[in-house]
Amino acid sequence: MIEKIGAAAMLEQLAEEATELAHAALKLARIERGENPTPVLKEVAMDHLIEEYTDVVQCAEELRLVPNREQIKLKKMRFEERWKEEHENCKNG
Repeated sequence: MIEKIGAAAMLEQLAEEATELAHAALKLARIERGENPTPVLKEVAMDHLIEEYTDVVQCAEELRLVPNREQIKLKKMRFEERWKEEHENCKNG
């Protein structure tokens, strides 16, 4: 695809697909919470989320983007530390 449309157009497509992924995730979060009703069924929302995620991955692959595994590891560690601190503060506070 990228050979046909070029890198700039592929980046634009990635941005569009990422926006659609964000909307799909927000819709599913609404369903999960049940606080802001939507007529969309959970199964349909999940299918849409997977479809949009797949579109993002396809664009990323065309652009030869790869996840930074070390960054993921560090973010996970920071989250775990914050989670632990927060829950210790709740117990002591």
